Amino acid sequence: MREMVKLLSYIKQYKGMFTGGIFLMICMVGFELAGPLIAATIIDNHIKLGEGKILIRPILYLVGLFLTIKLMHAVTSYYAQIVLVSAGTRAIQQMRLDVFKHVQQLPIRYFDNLPAGKVVARITNDTESILQLFASVIPMFMVSILTIFSITAIVFYIHVWTGIVMLLFIPVIIIWGVLYKKYSNENNHIKRERNSDMNAMINESINGMPIIQVFNREAQIKNEFEKINDEYYDSASGLVKLESLTGENLADSIRSLVFAILVYIFASAFLGDAGALTVGLMYLLVDYITRFFNPLFNIINQLSIFEQARVAANKVFEMLDVEPEKEEGQALDTFNGNISFRNVNFSYDGKRDVLKNINIEAAQGETIALVGHTGSGKSSIINLLMRFYDPDHGVIYFDESDTKQIDKQSLRQFMSIVLQDPFIYSGTLLYNVRLNNEDITEEEVLKALEDVGAGPLMARLSDGIHSELAERGATLSLGERQLISFARALAFNPKVLVLDEATSNIDSETEQLIQYAMNVVSKDRTTFIIAHRLSTIQHADQIILLENGEIKEQGNHAELLALGRDYSRMYEMQMG
Repeated sequence: MREMVKLLSYIKQYKGMFTGGIFLMICMVGFELAGPLIAATIIDNHIKLGEGKILIRPILYLVGLFLTIKLMHAVTSYYAQIVLVSAGTRAIQQMRLDVFKHVQQLPIRYFDNLPAGKVVARITNDTESILQLFASVIPMFMVSILTIFSITAIVFYIHVWTGIVMLLFIPVIIIWGVLYKKYSNENNHIKRERNSDMNAMINESINGMPIIQVFNREAQIKNEFEKINDEYYDSASGLVKLESLTGENLADSIRSLVFAILVYIFASAFLGDAGALTVGLMYLLVDYITRFFNPLFNIINQLSIFEQARVAANKVFEMLDVEPEKEEGQALDTFNGNISFRNVNFSYDGKRDVLKNINIEAAQGETIALVGHTGSGKSSIINLLMRFYDPDHGVIYFDESDTKQIDKQSLRQFMSIVLQDPFIYSGTLLYNVRLNNEDITEEEVLKALEDVGAGPLMARLSDGIHSELAERGATLSLGERQLISFARALAFNPKVLVLDEATSNIDSETEQLIQYAMNVVSKDRTTFIIAHRLSTIQHADQIILLENGEIKEQGNHAELLALGRDYSRMYEMQMG
């Protein structure tokens, strides 16, 4: 089992704690099994039924020993649970950290077809299931197996035939475990998948609730969720039926069969030889046989949890097995801001090119505007520029360095971006601008906000830049969120500024403020702008009109108007 082998790496990190916890549980088993031995000794050696005598003093000693053992059993059980749960929690803490860190290093391509809810499910729900494996299931399995074999060995020593009968039923447990795994695996897999699907759909529905309500899609969304929920229910019901059929019912059947056989053995022993079994030994055998089935019950009841945890671990390790973005490449220590696209071709799926033979020369401090209809390739150029993807053919140069040879983090330190749909984090205005980068001072944050025209916003907020903002900026207007996003880009003082439809969703007054800020921040910086409003890019050094992934027209505003072609017609249409 691949996932179980990988789990060992996390157990090894806390092997001292796990070993200590398991040792305590072994001691617990020893203390538990010692109790019946003391009771049998009292019955056979110190209660003389035939002589009508009871030996009080040795009985009191043995009772005291019995109570001491019971106390030690309780103490070892208590500390074993604490140690194992603590070790398991630490292992899961490390696993969650590894998964979260790994997710942030995965290429953007990985998330193209993966809903955010499924990522959340891996980090939270699945790791929580694995915790049960560390803290409860595996230790319980070990203790139960130890108990079963210890009792069998003791019973075998006391009465051979009884031991043989009990040994014969150990393979039954193994066979049952194999069969359970075979028939429960598919249901557990489906159950896990549908749980992830439901998380993803809930997350998506919450984020898209305005669209759902405006377009009256509540019933359709409900039906889609109901379908997934029904599949989850069916898989869960299948597991319940399997457990009900083969769980305690199986164990009860086995126990009844064993007792029937043992009654026959005991009866034969007494009838054949009156001294074959003493009263104390009879008590001991009955007690141990009863205890023999308790771990059997535990194993049976925990098998479903074990299988769920195994499936969850498989999902987590599938994500961890995805190759992260390679940190290889040279550090880009200095960068003037010259960018070149030379004969660049690119496709997302490896089949259909979305960019074809793209050639762009952007000198330091130039503003490059990308225009074109939806699907023309504008965003793809930005994706390549930010190295979210790499070109299939051709080369992109930063100064004279091939971007494929540059460490991605090193490259991105020279870049800032403002998106069409700005993202606001839960936290203060200060945090949202500098993103916890302590190298950016509060004074620089204030200046960036002032430069983009966010002074009225700061004045409105009761605590200024220290004011707490709601998740996703729910209490802010779209224009205010955009200004914060723009200030964030300015505060990082980039060499390259990317404006992805930065002014498309804001009012004219705010647009004027941002336009002014854009002119200020673009000085001595290479700026790439994706724009629908052609009025905002008239100042651009180059305007590139894209169509179906190809450059159709290229020049400045005056040059393209003089051509009298597509750009000119688009401009005339927008200007009325």
